[in-house]
Amino acid sequence: MQYVFSEVLNDLTDYFIVGDLLLLQRFKDQQQLSDDLASEFVSGESGDKAVREGVIIPLAGIENLPYTILFTLPPSSPELLKPESRLQHRRSGYALQVAHRRVQLFTWPILQHFTPNSVDQLLRRLQQPGRPTIEVENGWYQVEILGGEVRREGGFEPAFEFVLSKTNLPVECSGVDTHYRFTIMCSAEPAG
Repeated sequence: MQYVFSEVLNDLTDYFIVGDLLLLQRFKDQQQLSDDLASEFVSGESGDKAVREGVIIPLAGIENLPYTILFTLPPSSPELLKPESRLQHRRSGYALQVAHRRVQLFTWPILQHFTPNSVDQLLRRLQQPGRPTIEVENGWYQVEILGGEVRREGGFEPAFEFVLSKTNLPVECSGVDTHYRFTIMCSAEPAG
């Protein structure tokens, strides 16, 4: 199964974040963190803890461009590994925990005022067609992140693909580099 979302923007910040928003809200409450999760994550260890526990996957270095976002689950083949795509990043070892049957891609600004009301508003927006959210089974997933360019309408578009493989046990991801920069170098040449 593969889900494709076009024209996804980063809201003028250099991060994309993938996760179960309601699980992140529960993590915030359990850790007794402030509504400014952005500050909490950059000033302490809570951001790294959220990554290690599979609550979120942050992608740094996201330029201000429209992206194609893909979520790929077995048995589908990753789009960015096909010969007609231009792969630039391939990072494995990520974990994602899903507790509310949804995975969302969201941006850094929601973390700056992470209240139940703002989360509810974002979840309502993400229910609109074409928004980067998918429904999956609850549980743990190993995640490989692919970044590069995919062929679209006679040219190439920057893209990120999240390849999710369900596992029976929690995934160990303590070795993940949360500061890795996923910057995409865009081609000037058209698709040939």
